[in-house]
Amino acid sequence: MSGHALIDGILWGWFALTALATAYVGYDQFKGGSDERANSLAMTTMRWGWVLVTLYTGPFGFIVYWLLRRARAEAARAVPTSLWEESIDSTIHCVAGDATGILIAAAVGNWLRLPMGVELIAEYVAGFCVGLFLFQALCMKSAHDGSYRRAVWGTVLPETLSMNTVMAGMIPVMIILMSRDMSAMEPTSVRFWGTMSLSFVVSSVITLPVNWWLVARGLKHGTGGEERARRCHTASVASKLKAMVLTLAILAGGIFLAARYGDFSLRAGGSMDKRWMSSGGDF
Repeated sequence: MSGHALIDGILWGWFALTALATAYVGYDQFKGGSDERANSLAMTTMRWGWVLVTLYTGPFGFIVYWLLRRARAEAARAVPTSLWEESIDSTIHCVAGDATGILIAAAVGNWLRLPMGVELIAEYVAGFCVGLFLFQALCMKSAHDGSYRRAVWGTVLPETLSMNTVMAGMIPVMIILMSRDMSAMEPTSVRFWGTMSLSFVVSSVITLPVNWWLVARGLKHGTGGEERARRCHTASVASKLKAMVLTLAILAGGIFLAARYGDFSLRAGGSMDKRWMSSGGDF
C-alpha cells in the first residue's frame, strides 16, 4: 500500500468515527430538555455548538464532550459552576461559529480559485461574522439584559481575541500541509477535510486559554454561567489591550510559521498543478 493510500485509509477511518461521534452527541444533546432554560436560545446554540465541533474535530471533540459530561454527572449538578467547565463551553461555541464561517469561505475561495493569502483573509472575515452574530451574541444575550444588539457590541472584543487565536492555529496547519499536497486544497478530496479537521483541533487547543481568560473576567460565559458574566466584569482597558496585543502576536507567529514552511501564493487549480502532478503529489 502506498503512503497516499494509507493516509486516505486513515482519514476515511477518522471520518467514520466522526460520523458516529456526531450522531451520538447530537442525540445526547437534543433528546431531553423540557424545562424553559433548557429550551432557551442560548442553550440551543450551545447544543448546536457541540454537534458542529464534534463534526469538525471528530474523536477529539467527542473525547472532550464525554469527559465534560462525565464530570458534570459525577458532580450531580444540572449546570456547571466551575471556571474550567465554562471555559470549555465558551471554547466550543467559539470554534463552532468560527469554523463554520471558515469552511464556507474556504469553499467559496476554492470555487473562485483565490490565492491562499486572499482566501485566508476571507476566512477570517467570514469566521468572525458567523462567530459573532450567530454564536457569541446569541449565547451572551442573557448577560446583556436580553438585548441582541447590546450582546453584539459586548462580544466584539471577545470574538476578536478568540478569532485571532483560532486563525493562529488554523493558518500554519492549512498552508503547510496544502503546500506539500495540493490535493488537500480541493473540497472533493478527503485530504481537504482531514486538513481542516486537524486545523480545527489545533485551533481549539490554542484558543482555550484565551476563552478561560474571557470567562474569568465575565466577558464570556459557558452553560449556566450567566450570573458570573453579569457580576464579574473585571477586565480593565489596559488588560484588554494587553490581551489584544498578545493574540495578535500569536496570530503573527502562526502566519510566520506558514510563510516559513508553506506558500501563501498557492491556489486551487493554479499554476503549481503541473509541479504537483510531476512530483506524484509530494513536494
